Amino acid sequence: MSQPLTSVTLLAKLRDSNPEVRQLALTEMDDAGGFDFVEPLIEATRDVDPTVRRLAIGLLEEVGDPRSIAALIVALDDEVDAVREAAIAAVREFRDPSAVTSLLAAVRHPSASVRRWVIVALRGTPDPRALALFIEALDDPEAEVRREAVIAVAHAKRPESVGSLRRRLHDYDAAVRRLAVGALAYFNGPRLLRDFAVATADDDWQVRREAAIVLGRLQSVAAVPVLLPLLSDSYWQVEKEAAVSLGRLGAVDAVPALIARLGSERADLRKTAAEALGELEAEAARGPLAALLSDADADVRKAAEASLLRIRKGTAVHDA
Repeated sequence: MSQPLTSVTLLAKLRDSNPEVRQLALTEMDDAGGFDFVEPLIEATRDVDPTVRRLAIGLLEEVGDPRSIAALIVALDDEVDAVREAAIAAVREFRDPSAVTSLLAAVRHPSASVRRWVIVALRGTPDPRALALFIEALDDPEAEVRREAVIAVAHAKRPESVGSLRRRLHDYDAAVRRLAVGALAYFNGPRLLRDFAVATADDDWQVRREAAIVLGRLQSVAAVPVLLPLLSDSYWQVEKEAAVSLGRLGAVDAVPALIARLGSERADLRKTAAEALGELEAEAARGPLAALLSDADADVRKAAEASLLRIRKGTAVHDA
């Protein structure tokens, strides 16, 4: 005859030396109900077995008791990814004012890992205190924290954060600079054109590529002369995004450089240049595009065919 589930039975199992028994106790607790297991669950978040820790955190998320928030914050520093991810998911669900206050305080936690993941967990919170802490974290000594702070600040989309984000364009960490470029795109782009121009000369090619993408979204012809040099970038990925943006902006000045890119050894770049020339309805590109109809890459051939059709249609409309 099986032993009935009682708080005494479950607590005994939770303290068993066998981790599988402790895991079973947690799954049984999930079904038991009627007992206050918060304190034992908090203790279980410190268990030597990562599965026990993860299950305990999941139950604490379901319970939502603010008493558990301190333990969950500690779990954000767990060495096991699955446990840490469970803690991030759990703290995101807390809406109790005291729990949110504790989470906000953890943005200044001594552990960089905790600071990083609590920012992730708080991203999108409606609490008005959060933005000031996120902006403060943009100057954190650890790059991984600054990266998450940039994303969180961008998510808030508040104009008072623009100055702090602009300073991150000069961060020593390339990933922070790249994220800052993307974050600033949420604000008044044309006013930030000079900042994006600085980013196009960044030492890191991923920052330059992000700048090329953002410049294409500005819907401003003033971005064209900033983009044109990127068509000669040493990285084809940057050239590709510059070509996309120049086509989007209707940059007829880019036609000669785009035609030159049709001869690139990179199929992706040939395809993108062909598409951009189609967007620009570039008559001068008819011959070079026709040559691509026998390209070894099928996607390049399709792009050339579509662009030639677009150019022919554009010519017919203009002649009508």
